Amino acid sequence: MNLKNLFMWMIIILLSVGLFNMFQSPDNVNSAKSKVPFSKFLKEVDDGRVIEVEIQGNNIKGKLADGSSFTTYSPNYPNLVEKLSDKGVSIIATPLEDKMPSLLGILLSWFPMLLLIGVWIFFMRQMQGGKGGAMGFGRSKAKLLNEAQGKVTFNDVAGVEEAKEEVEEIVEFLKDPKKFSRLGGKIPRGALLIGPPGTGKTLLAKAIAGEANVPFFSISGSDFVEMFVGVGASRVRDMFDQGKKNSPCIIFIDEIDAVGRSRGAGLGGGNDEREQTLNQLLVEMDGFDTNEGIILIAATNRPDVLDPALLRPGRFDRQVVVSNPDIMGREAILKVHIKKINTGPDVKLRTIARGTPGFSGADLANLINESALLAARKNKRVVTMSDVEEAKDKVMMGAERRSMVMTEDEKKLTAYHEGGHAILALNVKSTDPIHKATIIPRGRALGMVMQLPERDKHGHSIKELKSRMIILFGGRVAEEVIFGKDNISTGAGGGPGSDINQATKLAKAMVMKYGMSDELGPVEYGENEQEVFLGRSVATQQNMSEEMARKVDLEVRKLIDEAYGEAKRILTEKIDDLHKLAKALLVYETLSGDEIRDLILKNIKPSRSFKDDKEDDNRKETSALDSLGLKPKPAV
Repeated sequence: MNLKNLFMWMIIILLSVGLFNMFQSPDNVNSAKSKVPFSKFLKEVDDGRVIEVEIQGNNIKGKLADGSSFTTYSPNYPNLVEKLSDKGVSIIATPLEDKMPSLLGILLSWFPMLLLIGVWIFFMRQMQGGKGGAMGFGRSKAKLLNEAQGKVTFNDVAGVEEAKEEVEEIVEFLKDPKKFSRLGGKIPRGALLIGPPGTGKTLLAKAIAGEANVPFFSISGSDFVEMFVGVGASRVRDMFDQGKKNSPCIIFIDEIDAVGRSRGAGLGGGNDEREQTLNQLLVEMDGFDTNEGIILIAATNRPDVLDPALLRPGRFDRQVVVSNPDIMGREAILKVHIKKINTGPDVKLRTIARGTPGFSGADLANLINESALLAARKNKRVVTMSDVEEAKDKVMMGAERRSMVMTEDEKKLTAYHEGGHAILALNVKSTDPIHKATIIPRGRALGMVMQLPERDKHGHSIKELKSRMIILFGGRVAEEVIFGKDNISTGAGGGPGSDINQATKLAKAMVMKYGMSDELGPVEYGENEQEVFLGRSVATQQNMSEEMARKVDLEVRKLIDEAYGEAKRILTEKIDDLHKLAKALLVYETLSGDEIRDLILKNIKPSRSFKDDKEDDNRKETSALDSLGLKPKPAV
């Protein structure tokens, strides 16, 4: 597209330059060298060198005896014709009014206007993104994907086996429609792919087209909505017309919630253009015209906002859930992406899959790509397991900020803060194993303790939720136990995502959503709902009385106090383990889960040495440990 625009601009510039040269002086090029004064013309006539002249008004053109041409301008010279006749000059007389304009003259006179019209159409095409430009507002923007752009099959889609099974029947319909029509069955009109972002909904739709070997039209829901009313509906009609010409085919609409939202929702009313587009889509899918051979596949991660008329059978007959993959699915996805890079023998896909719960297909692809970039940055020839682990830490916890300067007191406080989380994670009743603890700043955090489940989880018990709350208060309690209540920091707070914020949300969810309070019972209590109208938040419904809200607050506070008290009891009993772990974190900065368990449970110190190749780092570590009254382990 850039080369096309550049070529168009070059043509416009060349035409403009040519037009300027043409209009600058029409006869200058031919007449500049042959124009002679009238006096010289008379002298040439007297000498008998002029053999032919053409008189047109006061303009005279002629030829000399040597064959050269000339032009001159004649004033009112009464005896000129008589004089030319006496000298035997051939005379041609032409009146000015008999001279008809040439085709070139007509084109030159209209060329400026034609050029302006052409430039205007060009810019209107650019504003409308092609497809007919100013004359094609109602044309569909659907792109036809072919094999030259890469054919996708079910072999390229992993981790969504159940979803693939549901859409295989669509492939059979497209391959052999008569197989089902013989029994009276009808080809499905549409399938709606529902799932979180990055789970492979678009890839699955391409695989359906690749397996069936049919044309695949792709368009986004936002491409239907324009500033002109009626354009979206026109584009829907044109899109289905294109589908009929290429039937059987698949039309894929990504992010259909942009145009398929419920009609008439909100206090301000609906958008007329969007609703007209949705109405036209509903008519095309289930109207008077049956588009045989056209299957509409749409994708969204917001099925709750779609119009009910769009979801009913007869329009979207299938609703296929494309969820985040489990451990087996993640391993299969990793196998697909790992083919593109060179890996070492120590890379274990099952280990990577186990350590990435909740990752989508896009997250796993990004993880593999990040590990390849890290290996390339280190000038490695292959990607090793250490590169994958480093990339995983970067994706899950943020990039390391080693350039951030921290004082010794800040390091010491951070080590005890993260040590408190880790000690509680080792001593509570039910929680996930520790994966890693670090006091190196990552993202917005000064340190972090990361836990990973041993298997995929789909629900949590009261015991697990309470254990999680206890661990969240580990940092604040450790600061209070070691440094005193007056010296606790803001590390446990700080807004969304902080320890206190997570613990409070968890306690509220247990009381208000999950019905885990003995006092209030298994009842769901919603907070006051809010509507945004004209830029203001307006309360629309009071879901709880003041008395019930007070009871909810008391139950939430009760859970918080219990978790805080239990965290303080455990850390007070395990104060020696807390000192031991804080010392190790100050020395090594990052410890794996196995190293933490060996140090606390078996009193086995990490075997690796700590920065013994940098005297400056040694001095910093020694001073940090001296402030704790501890001696560092000698460098090996």
